[in-house]
Amino acid sequence: MAGKIKWGVIGSGGIAKRRTIPEGISQARNAELSIVFDIDEQVNAEAAEKFGAVQAASIEELLNADIDAVYVATPACLHTEQVRACAQAGKHVLCEKPLGMTTAEAEEMIELCKRAGVKLGCAFMMRFVAQHREALRLVREGKLGKPTYARAQLSCWYPPIEGAWRQDPATGGGGALIDMGGHCIDLLEMFFGKVFRVSCFINNTIHDYKSEDSAVVMLFFENGAMGTVDTFFCIPDNSSKNVLELYGSKGSILANGTIGQGPAGQMKAFLEEDSEDYDAQQVRTEAHDMVIAPEAVNTYQAEIEEFSRAVIDDREPLINGELGLRSQKVLTACYESARTGMVVDIG
Repeated sequence: MAGKIKWGVIGSGGIAKRRTIPEGISQARNAELSIVFDIDEQVNAEAAEKFGAVQAASIEELLNADIDAVYVATPACLHTEQVRACAQAGKHVLCEKPLGMTTAEAEEMIELCKRAGVKLGCAFMMRFVAQHREALRLVREGKLGKPTYARAQLSCWYPPIEGAWRQDPATGGGGALIDMGGHCIDLLEMFFGKVFRVSCFINNTIHDYKSEDSAVVMLFFENGAMGTVDTFFCIPDNSSKNVLELYGSKGSILANGTIGQGPAGQMKAFLEEDSEDYDAQQVRTEAHDMVIAPEAVNTYQAEIEEFSRAVIDDREPLINGELGLRSQKVLTACYESARTGMVVDIG
């Protein structure tokens, strides 16, 4: 397959309308938007007019159109049935995270797409942030030394909203943890490898909706490092700096604002060439700081271009269904830990 991949979108409001269509599909050099569907007809009509797409009256109409791939951006509770429909129609699928509601649903989606011979991707677009890619290079080259500790923070103010699917575990699978903490855990696994054990607390600290508005997770990595993720729906937006911290035996990589939907953020590395002797004074200076500021990347454009290229080249997407399944396994262990008060191993 060559040229541009023709895309359809199921769930044309929300993140699709705000980010993925205007910044991703519309900007991608190897993709074009053809048709959109949303259960809200007015929202769908507005999206179709704004982005120059055909307005589908149903998912069936969208899947019968001349398209190659579908971006699914609906509530998590709808992912399995919609991915199934896409696979049965022979359409490649990029599904928003979380990949369904449970590990079983993620496994089902992977099997459905495998049997149908279509690609399945999961939308962890923060892996494409330019500073994250540069930090990953430094970690892989051993510049950080042996990994010791990592922290990722993503929080916002999300007050009760009638009908908000993320505020009810029946439609979103959970709250702050699965919605935002999922991104954080995925990033830390990208940097430090797989987590094998977790301990988690969740709470409704401020808001009284059914999903948790607060979550803190302790992570134990297979390589011996430890980490934490803190994610809240009850901290004002400007008060949470979306911190990323990576520490190792040779230094640290510290960032503010690189975790999130936009490209803004600052990152510095504090790296030592050689291990130093013990310093009883524990003097700290800025002498070894290195600003990490590669050319900014439109993460949504990069996400769409990478998946489109995988379709064109007939290869596995870099961010595939297996990563979505992996995320579900870790999140399942986190929620079990929160429920039981126990440390939980990841199977």
